[in-house]
Amino acid sequence: MFINKLLHWGALTTISMSLIACQSTNEQATTKSVTTVPLTLERIYQESEFSSQWLGQIRWLADGSGYTAIEKSKKAAISETGAEQTTNVGEDIVFYDPNSLDRQVLIFAEQLIPSNKETPLSIDNYLWSDDRSQVLIYTNSKKVWRSKSRGDYWILNLLTNKLSQLGGKAVKESSLMFAKFSPDGKKVAYVVGNNIYVETIKNNNITQLTFDVGNGLINGLFDWVYEEEFSIRDGFRWSPDGKSIAYWQLDTSGSKDFIMINNTDELYPTLTTFPYPKVGEENALAKIGIVNVKSTKTTWAKLPNNSREMYVPRMNWSGNSEQVLIQHVNRKQDTNKLYLTNINTGAVDLILTEQEETFLDFYDDAKWLENGTDFIWKSERSGWRHIYKVSRDGSTMVNLTPGEFDITDLQTIDEKNGWIYFIASPDNVAQRYLYRSKLDGSLSNQRITPEQYSGSNRYQMSPDGQWAIHTHSSFAQPSQKQLIKVEAHQSKHLLMGNKKLNEQLAVLAKPQHEFFQVTAQDGVVLDGYIMRPADFDASKKYPIIFYVYGEPAGQTAQDKWRGNAYFWDQMLTEQGFIVASIDNRGTPAPKGREWRKSIYGAVGILSSRDQADALKAMTERWSYIDVDRVGIWGHSGGGSMTLNMLFRYPQLYKVGISLAPVADQRLYDSIYQERYSGLLSDYAEGYKQGSPITHAKNLQGKLLLVHGTGDDNVHYQGTERLINELIKHNRQFDFMSYPNRSHGIREGEGTTLHLKTMMTNYFNEHLK
Repeated sequence: MFINKLLHWGALTTISMSLIACQSTNEQATTKSVTTVPLTLERIYQESEFSSQWLGQIRWLADGSGYTAIEKSKKAAISETGAEQTTNVGEDIVFYDPNSLDRQVLIFAEQLIPSNKETPLSIDNYLWSDDRSQVLIYTNSKKVWRSKSRGDYWILNLLTNKLSQLGGKAVKESSLMFAKFSPDGKKVAYVVGNNIYVETIKNNNITQLTFDVGNGLINGLFDWVYEEEFSIRDGFRWSPDGKSIAYWQLDTSGSKDFIMINNTDELYPTLTTFPYPKVGEENALAKIGIVNVKSTKTTWAKLPNNSREMYVPRMNWSGNSEQVLIQHVNRKQDTNKLYLTNINTGAVDLILTEQEETFLDFYDDAKWLENGTDFIWKSERSGWRHIYKVSRDGSTMVNLTPGEFDITDLQTIDEKNGWIYFIASPDNVAQRYLYRSKLDGSLSNQRITPEQYSGSNRYQMSPDGQWAIHTHSSFAQPSQKQLIKVEAHQSKHLLMGNKKLNEQLAVLAKPQHEFFQVTAQDGVVLDGYIMRPADFDASKKYPIIFYVYGEPAGQTAQDKWRGNAYFWDQMLTEQGFIVASIDNRGTPAPKGREWRKSIYGAVGILSSRDQADALKAMTERWSYIDVDRVGIWGHSGGGSMTLNMLFRYPQLYKVGISLAPVADQRLYDSIYQERYSGLLSDYAEGYKQGSPITHAKNLQGKLLLVHGTGDDNVHYQGTERLINELIKHNRQFDFMSYPNRSHGIREGEGTTLHLKTMMTNYFNEHLK
């Protein structure tokens, strides 16, 4: 749920220890007493005293010959005293050879100084042309909802050293979106004012390709709900031959506007208005057009029965420049039909249908193999999420990753050597490892990650599959990055060791932690973790705080480094709390289709029962848990779950902190909520019973309710409705609103420290 679904807080920090040596006045042996400096919120969230290393933006070159990085440019200058000083002036783009790690500056910051400016452009992003003779620099970016997707684009020609801005002389500051080179590098396409344009680099001639914006029509980009729930922002694709562009057009005129009010930034309140289809309301109409760059004529895909009751979550070129593959999904989101579309006539041919009894919970582009005769596809048709090789006409499908386990991510395809790489963990759902299978199906599920890297492993692989930047971490071990040769997982260079952070962690009195399993009342196994104080005494009774998420977009019980979230939990254990987290059914743990989809039509009901079952099982197993002092907190979907636990199981949970919750599922967006809860017309009772607001009258414990008034995702509106319901039943609670903060409640000076201080104090006051 939600783009920043599972929150991790800020930069990584830790604390240090002081050793107080007490030497006797006589010649007796020296004695030492060790005093651990307590963790404080200021050190974690304000001072950033022990931040993690950061590699910055790294990108493999398309041919796999090396990678590039953005690094601060260092320039020597003479101070007034005559001493030489080194100062950071702009940013360089640097190339690294993976074999030797030799470094070469490809683009100096001085090359990125416009003729009318004195300082280099800042680099928010960059793209190479296919022949690497040109680079597209994205700068001066501005936030559009969650991402900085609108800004300025400049081209640097490395052969002539010419730097020029795209958009023409009349271009407004930060007005271009999604600029990218044509395959031959002679043109750049981008979106301005909801229309698509192409600019010829040689003469800066600009051609408008779409003309029909207005009255809710937008081209080449998406409305709020498509961007959020289908995770797509860039709404157009160049054909491989550069002669055509396929693009989305959305007609948002049928979607009702949501209005947010800003009371603090101006003398009078200001309003933000945007289309936001809530559950059961009218969606945007999505269409796919293919525009000929030369003639500017658009051909529309003739999708059967296309309407506002259908979605187009993915579209891409199908291994050639004659057909586009379009995925067409019904509103219920239980059926996805894949159509090959002729770009000249718009005619479509159905080649594959994915269908579930409940819902399809992911949408990925088909990955076409080079000759276009086959594509790589992910499906749960076997009951587990696997990777298939599918023939172009859909007549044959080969499961490349068979077995009773889920793959969690497709990494890369090494077509030359016949391998496909993916992430999975068949034996431990809390962990992640790299595997590979043969593209011809002759060998499957060969583990690449060595046993020594227990925990979570991520790989940024070169396109040819030969090299990777490997990131390893575990629950109490910060991330380390190394450059590896993928074959035999050969470690070549340590890129980020986090030496300082690890040294500081080594002298901390770290809390005990373990991963465990308990059984729900119907026999389903639930996974979790628990953290106990460093000086834990099993004969004592401890209050326990649960961190919960519980929605289909986030798994909490993972064996990976969590940064500041780990340190805050450690601080709580120092203050005498036990901390735990449980994944209920419906979370995206790699435990099979049945696990994830059993919550369909009743989100919040079975999942909250699982959480309560886990608590009961834990208190039966561990007598040191004080059943009279149980707290719980969560953000977003976790905020909703916190409310459900307090309201549905008031005898079990005594204190809860709910951040930015969906109190009434009918108020959330159509794509997300209808996917998991079903259509409102079919599952009205499930919506009612799964919504915390229905059970608010049962509140007995202490509740702290927190929401940002500028939340464009989970609207403040829902919290206000919940407040009215609590008032109606005379249920006392505590409340904090953060003016104009969005869903993450991060904006504004001091916000995170204030929020975490309030939460810490609340648990200490009401749970100890």
